[in-house]
Amino acid sequence: METTFKYKWFVKEDLNGFFGLMFDNVTVLSFLAGIMIFVFKFPADIVYSKMFPGTALGVLVGDMVYTVMAFRLAKKNKNHNVTAMPLGLDTPSTIGIALTVLGPAFLYLKSKGMAEHDAAMMTWYIGMATMILIGIIKILFSFIGSWVQKIVPQAGLLGSLAGIGLALIGFTPLIDIFSLPIIGVMSLGLIIYTLVAKIQLPKNFPGVFAAVVFGTIIYYILAPMGILGVSFSFNAPQLHMGVPIPTLGFVQGFTEALKYLPIAFPFALLTIVGGINVTESARVAGDDYNTKNILLTEAGSTLIAGLFGGVAQTTPYIGQPAYKSMGSRAGYTLLTGLFIGLGGIFGYISFIVEFIPRPVLAPILIFVALDIITQSFKATPSKYAPAVAFAFFPTIARLLQIKLSNPDLVPVEKFNSFLMQPGKVIPELLVIVALGNGFILTAMLWGAFIAKLIDKQLRAASVFLVITAFFTFFGIIHSAIPEGSMYFPWQLPQQLAIVPYQFTAAYLLLAVMFIAFSFSKESIEEKHLIN
Repeated sequence: METTFKYKWFVKEDLNGFFGLMFDNVTVLSFLAGIMIFVFKFPADIVYSKMFPGTALGVLVGDMVYTVMAFRLAKKNKNHNVTAMPLGLDTPSTIGIALTVLGPAFLYLKSKGMAEHDAAMMTWYIGMATMILIGIIKILFSFIGSWVQKIVPQAGLLGSLAGIGLALIGFTPLIDIFSLPIIGVMSLGLIIYTLVAKIQLPKNFPGVFAAVVFGTIIYYILAPMGILGVSFSFNAPQLHMGVPIPTLGFVQGFTEALKYLPIAFPFALLTIVGGINVTESARVAGDDYNTKNILLTEAGSTLIAGLFGGVAQTTPYIGQPAYKSMGSRAGYTLLTGLFIGLGGIFGYISFIVEFIPRPVLAPILIFVALDIITQSFKATPSKYAPAVAFAFFPTIARLLQIKLSNPDLVPVEKFNSFLMQPGKVIPELLVIVALGNGFILTAMLWGAFIAKLIDKQLRAASVFLVITAFFTFFGIIHSAIPEGSMYFPWQLPQQLAIVPYQFTAAYLLLAVMFIAFSFSKESIEEKHLIN
């Protein structure tokens, strides 16, 4: 008589998995809040009571579905050791959208004379609309993600992500770490010790949890004593409660959100490709999940988040084999989903975000950044390393633009005067703005055309250059307008129109040159040698 199979879905190792996945999500939410509140001076109550609940709900829904998927897979294969796919907030896009969509939109709306509260609410609507757009894109591409992965060279896809890891995820938290170096560097050291060097702490104590707890305790001991060299005032954290309610507020921000589509689209595409890679890595580790279902779940949870007020997309995390190796099953995703989802509603997530110093959480993002950058080089053949590295530059330009366009650092009048400054070359600030706008798509296209050149496929490289030129001409990438809007170039002021015409001509001429070279004897011989 066949015994009924029973899946051992919760084991003590799920607690380690829970702390790791939970703190990953809390860290991302912390930086979302920190960027909006401290960098862009965004009203904190709107972040905590309106943005957080819907964003956290997306995590709850996605992790619940992935937990059910683990049960089904275990039952199907009669396997007690199935590990659920981890889902959480996508780090690159959450930080990227905060820095390149939400923050700039808020500053732009205020510069147009809108009251701060009204500008903040409209920014929230824009964030919701951006999530709706990303969710729709992800649903559509869930069915053709593998095709996209084959068409766009891996160096372009991973290079653009590595650039985000370097400039936005890595460098920005590094500033936070060294703003309070004693606690920041100590926490960073624990993260590197446990996650990078992979040395266990005594009693197998979770490294992430140790870094956060130890850093927080040291901060609240040393800061009041003045040992950290900065002023200290204890502002009691609050529970910012907020129930995620479906709203059509995103409709009001839809038109403005379309301006940021060149940023939103690549972020959506990267999570689709990342989801395919993560599912494959889980399959290699022994858990054969259905790729389409994994992708549709992350798309659906992102869409739900947007409908309920969320401003950050969800994605399956790259570390499923790591959670499996530590012995986690399905309990850790269930606990994480409930903790994050309910925390957004009852406000204890915002309490934690306010209570834990950012320099303590920042090292977790440093690890994420290092992992993204190193994986980008490891996952692509070494010959494509120049293509991956070259794809970094647009993100660096975007980071410079973010810093320079902050009116607290550079007054708006001075920024605009530098933008329009006449001279023998295109103004340096205008070039930085143009290179930074549409930075992810630019990085993908740059990495792709260089990868094709490395493969001696000159005509294929020219195709990517022609696509780049087309996108440039209409401001989809390289927009000459600081807020990154698309346009018809003939409607731009003369001082700005120089960018689409000159940049487009440069790409087209380069494409023509490579096509001409493809007929040369040397090029044909090189191609034959490869084949």
